[in-house]
Amino acid sequence: MRLFLLSALTMCAFAANSILNRLAIESGAADPAGFAVMRVLAGAVVLAVLVFLRGGHLPLRYTRRIAGAGSLSLYMIGFSVAYLTLDAGLGALILFGVVQITMFAVTSVTGTTPGTRQIAGAAIALGGLAWVLWPSGELRVDPVGAALMTAAGVGWAIYSLVGRSEPDALAGTAANFVVALPVTALALWSGSTDWHMTANGYLLAALSGGVTSGMGYALWYRVLPQLAPTTAAVVQLSVPIIAIVGGVILLGETASVRLILGATLVLGGIALAVLKLKPR
Repeated sequence: MRLFLLSALTMCAFAANSILNRLAIESGAADPAGFAVMRVLAGAVVLAVLVFLRGGHLPLRYTRRIAGAGSLSLYMIGFSVAYLTLDAGLGALILFGVVQITMFAVTSVTGTTPGTRQIAGAAIALGGLAWVLWPSGELRVDPVGAALMTAAGVGWAIYSLVGRSEPDALAGTAANFVVALPVTALALWSGSTDWHMTANGYLLAALSGGVTSGMGYALWYRVLPQLAPTTAAVVQLSVPIIAIVGGVILLGETASVRLILGATLVLGGIALAVLKLKPR
């Protein structure tokens, strides 16, 4: 039950991060590049302060930082730039679809082959998510945006897999954010000369970076060693559904029959893949 609650809290943090991102960018309070840089900066500052307050240190020179901070930078850069040309729903579908495929493929190669029930549950959940997020009307996919979101999905999958071996979740996440900050800032600023951030934009970016990203990712690193890689991959399919439901509650968006049925498929698929059925 404790693991379930921590996992659920982590998924809610990820979904809240998506809502904060939408609030900042869609309202014009921030541009994507500026929001992403401030998000990583806030996460690095908050996490580093917490590590130092408890008397710890940042493990910046460990070889794990190459994979951890590198994959985090890849995710942040790809995610931020891809949404300039991709529909929000389609972008989320590409992202989480790639995460599923990457984590399942890596675990299969490393000797942990997913079972039939896990594969079926993941397929059902991904199908439900596709039904909810598929854009209405004519489908237009920008190839550059799709490629960037694919890279973001690979980056997040690697970040999740690397987290299973992180001995100190808080210190490791803080070090990842600190190392990823200059890489992310340089990459985003080199491709964009715009910097549009209002006071609300800075506030939303600080909340996203310091709380829902920084603390959420630290909690994710703490939970990951207790989850099978395939389970960690499947449960993340709940994030877009939680974000959409949050949009209905907090932003006044409409809850359609399509959303309700799709969410049921996603949650049912996750349950099929995750829960262990007891024989009679």
